[in-house]
Amino acid sequence: MNTLEYKDFYDKVGKRIGWDFSKMKCVSEGLPWDFYNEVTKVTKKSDLLLDIGTGGGEAILSIADAALLLVGIDRSTGMMETATKNAVSSGIPNVRFLQMDAEQLDFPNHFFQVVSSRHSCFDPNEIAKVLAPGGIFLTQQVSENDKVNIKEAFGRGQAFGKKNGTLKNQYITELREAGFTDIKAVEASVTEYYQTPEDLLFLLKHTPIIPNFGETEDDFQILEQWIRDNQTDIGIMTNSSRFMITARK
Repeated sequence: MNTLEYKDFYDKVGKRIGWDFSKMKCVSEGLPWDFYNEVTKVTKKSDLLLDIGTGGGEAILSIADAALLLVGIDRSTGMMETATKNAVSSGIPNVRFLQMDAEQLDFPNHFFQVVSSRHSCFDPNEIAKVLAPGGIFLTQQVSENDKVNIKEAFGRGQAFGKKNGTLKNQYITELREAGFTDIKAVEASVTEYYQTPEDLLFLLKHTPIIPNFGETEDDFQILEQWIRDNQTDIGIMTNSSRFMITARK
């Protein structure tokens, strides 16, 4: 899937189904880092923070005390509706949500001290434009070998067949070309256990792991067999593979 296809996917699914991933039951060995905890480590109480691809906004609402002002943007109408509802119900005063495309950030130059982006597309040049000198950018992304046993069963999937590390190296190069320095990257892959077939079905219907999942009956037959093959006493086994990059302007 290319960038436009991802955007179309998230916009349609967000409107149709919603984005309450908290209901999905999954046991994980745990990544060696928590992304938004890492964000708070480099954020001062006086900072302005921008979160790109903020989704339903739960993440930045949970770290609202870390900065003076937190702004979450997303291009999806469905996600922004969810984020707005979450903001109202939380009563948190220093978080704002705006519908905006990451490829055209409509903010003053050098406005933010910290920019974050988890599992979302971003434009290094746009980030460099709105990030203050000395500011920090952090991103966590999905590696090519994420959910590898699921993709192998279907014979297709997000970044299926691409060499692991391709996207990470691409982002590092693009950030360097945009003028960022002190670029650091870490990566990890951990085992995940989805508790029920319904949890796994929720995942596949709400994410682009398997493009166009469910459009043919074969998909459900493949999924049923895959679940039988990967069922354990703990749950249905797959993997989560992620990388995180930090860079300073």
